[in-house]
Formats: sequence, C-alpha cells, structure tokens
Amino acid sequence: MSGALLVAGTTSDAGKSMVVAGLCRLLARGGVRVAPFKAQNMSNNSAVTVDGGEIGRAQAMQARAAGLAPHTRFNPILLKPGSDRTSQLVLRGRVAGSVAAGDYFTHRDRLAAVVADELASLRAEFDVVICEGAGSPAEINLRATDLANMGLARAAHVPVILVGDIDRGGLLAHLHGTVAVLEPADQALIAGFVVNKFRGDPALLEPGLRQLHTLTGRPTYGVIPFHDGIWLDTEDSVSVRPGGLVGPPQPPRGEQTLTVAAIRLPRISNSTDVEALACEPGVDVRWVADASDLAAADVVVIPGSKATVSDLAWLTERGLAEAIRMHAARGRAVLGVCGGFQMLCRRIDDSVESRAGTVAGLGLLAADIVFDREKTLRRWDTPLYGFEIHHGRVVGNAEQDWLGVGIRRGAVYGTHWHGLLDNDAVRRAWLTEVAGAAGRTGFVVADDIDVASRRDAQLDLMADLLAEHLDTDAVLDLLAHGPPSRPTMRTALDRPTG
Repeated sequence: MSGALLVAGTTSDAGKSMVVAGLCRLLARGGVRVAPFKAQNMSNNSAVTVDGGEIGRAQAMQARAAGLAPHTRFNPILLKPGSDRTSQLVLRGRVAGSVAAGDYFTHRDRLAAVVADELASLRAEFDVVICEGAGSPAEINLRATDLANMGLARAAHVPVILVGDIDRGGLLAHLHGTVAVLEPADQALIAGFVVNKFRGDPALLEPGLRQLHTLTGRPTYGVIPFHDGIWLDTEDSVSVRPGGLVGPPQPPRGEQTLTVAAIRLPRISNSTDVEALACEPGVDVRWVADASDLAAADVVVIPGSKATVSDLAWLTERGLAEAIRMHAARGRAVLGVCGGFQMLCRRIDDSVESRAGTVAGLGLLAADIVFDREKTLRRWDTPLYGFEIHHGRVVGNAEQDWLGVGIRRGAVYGTHWHGLLDNDAVRRAWLTEVAGAAGRTGFVVADDIDVASRRDAQLDLMADLLAEHLDTDAVLDLLAHGPPSRPTMRTALDRPTG
C-alpha cells in the first residue's frame, strides 16, 4: 500500500487530530508503515521531539498512535501565537523569528518549499502518510497563503476527507458550504465527509446525508458516535473553556474529593499538563478565570503561557494574583508549570518575549527569572518523563529543590517540566502532599492509575470507533488510487447577484 490522505475540518476542534490519530493507529495495527503530517500548525500546545526540536502536541500524539517517536518532520511549521496579530515561527523544530498575520504572504514560497520537501520525504519512506489540515479550508480569505489545507492537497494531489462536529449543530450546512465556497480545482479533491461526535439514532440523520450526497455528489464515509472516553491530549484552545471540567470526573476511592482550579490564561500553552490529574479518581479539575473560583479550590495550577508577562498582568487585573497569594497563605497548594512557574517567582526580566524589561512576579517563590534569546528545548524519557520549552531561566534561587526538576516553598511548587505529572509515582506522591495541605484526610490516592496506558487506550478506542463506523475500504481505496472524480459545485463567486 502507498498513498496519502488529508483530513480537513469544517472548524477548529472538529475532530481532525483524533481522526488522524485513529487512522494512524488503525493502519499501524494492520502492519502498515504510517506517519502523521501537519504542514502548519498554530498552537501553543507543543512537545519536544527526539531530534531536539519542537512540534505541535497533536502530532506527537499521532506519532505515538503510529508507533513512532515524535520528530520535527511530522510538523515542519509551528506558529505559536503570542498576541492576536503575531506568532513565533518554529521552522523544522527551531525558532526562526516571529511573523505578523499581515506579512505572512511574504514567507509563503519559502515555507511551501519546506512543506513539499518534508512531505515528499515521508511519502518516500512510509507506506502511508495521513495529513491533518488546519482550521478550515472554507477560510477562503487565507487561501493564497494556505499551506495546510487545499494548498497542500492541490500541491501534492491528495484526496481530502472533510470532518465536521455535529455536536455543535448546523453540520450539514457546514459540510455543504465548505465545499461550495472552494475553487473548482480545490472542490475536485474533496472526496467525501465524516460526521463526528454523533449522539442518537443514526437513522434520523440518514435522510440528511442522502440529500447532502445529492447536493454535493459526495458520500459520507462514516458517522462516528460521541464517546466521553476520548478527551486526553486536547490541543485546541477552543475546547479549554472557563468553567469546564478537564475530562469526566472519576468517582473517589475515599470519602472526599480533591478540587483543582486550573487557571485558563489568555495565552495558555500546554494545557494538557493538567490532564493527568483528571485521570485520578476523586480529583475534579476545572478551568477557571475568576478570583471567586479559587475560594473553594484545594489546589491551584497555573499552566504554561506563550505570553508570560502579559498573562501575569491579566492575573492582576482580574484579581486572580491576589486570590492565588491568599490561597497560598492558607497553606494550600499552588503549582506553576513553565510560564506559570515563572509568574510565581519574585521578578521576571524579559527583553525577549514581551520586551517589558523587569516586572514583579507573584513573589511566592524566592527566585528570579531572566529570559534568554535562545529557547531551551529538552526531553527526558528516563528515569522520569518530561520536556522543557522556555526562554526563561531561573537565577538567584533560594528555595528547596523539588525532585531535581523544580523548586518549592512549603506548598508552593514550580517546574519548567511539561508532562511531569504523567509520571505516576511523582503524581501520587504530590497528590498525597497537597491533599494533606488542604486537610482532605478522607481523600485516597489511587495506586493503579497509569496515565501512559490511558493515553494509549484512547488511541485504541479511536481506532476501534473508526473500524466500526468508518467505511475503511473506501479510505483504503483513496490511499491506493488518489482523488476520485467528483462533480464541481457552483461557488458563491459563480452565482449571479440581484
């Protein structure tokens, strides 16, 4: 078998990443040498690769699904937004400056060559490459600079499956409209549709899918049911909403639960760090953005940030900074990860990210942070798993060492390590400490939760759902023969006005 396929979506968070991961796992289980590929990702959730670079976390997860170690070639272009208009450009795993939305066109040809080179290399090495689109191909205002959706599909002549999340409503219009607004040459590559997160009786949906086929000339390859067991490795910030739970709550093993308030920063990065806590029975993790939400919390977590100084100012403006200090003053636990760790320190000297110079931190840890122009990228797999992605370095530290990967003062903890809580022994020991600090004597830390196995089980679950509900023969045919002949629809640009 040989071939490539692009999984595009009607919106962000439509399920592209999980469908790609499920296909990678399904094919790998069948003995196919498969690799994931996302030409360009825009996300502050990232991971360090075995070749010492940085890629989107979803591509690291998809590599795991395919039985591969994460590598920069799976995501050659990563944009990490630091504001509404500028992003850090990570090219082949390394920082290559910053780009503004308005001048991205000037980089297009150079970046397109990188994408073409990496995809060609993967297709030469692997039997199959499953590509993931970015956002939606219906963003026709961005078509001229598109490298990840129809720009990629057209350049590489690969078929496209369009995935939509029916749980949001309006999906049939989204699917029809996405095809309708595309140029005819782009339309020709849209092979068919996949409905994601369906609840209810599929028979009720069937008449709509038949009409969609009549209107577009394209079949629906599958209707994937909603499953609340799939929630780990969420990449898109769209799904990280204040007030929302991180994963379905697990019943406690003891008489009490432990409540974790995770701060939903405006420029949050690696929000997935708190997912390991949500795997624990009796640990309820909720995203919060208001000071009042901290009053009943046993633990506060400040996650990473792509705009540390700006997000620190946001904490102050919303009263969260003072609420965090009060929480710590009561002896309850506060954990800062990466940017959140930097905020807990006395001072931050940043002439790189925000160029704000020296600003005061929360002062809960006796250490200072100085930003380096060179980004620190490190990955460990033994004896502990974790990785670092940051410009800030710790200086003037007068605090107690924490596990050799961070510092602590009483119940205030800080680390630059992402993924630290995925280490089961570390997480259990830490939960025992913070439950004691909160006076939760009736909380029992489970001794049988294996987060790595939970992540693998979700990949297998997604593969199982695709095996049962997706027309896999049709997908294999696309991989073997490329884009099928599909009719051209009239676009909005073709229609007369008046």
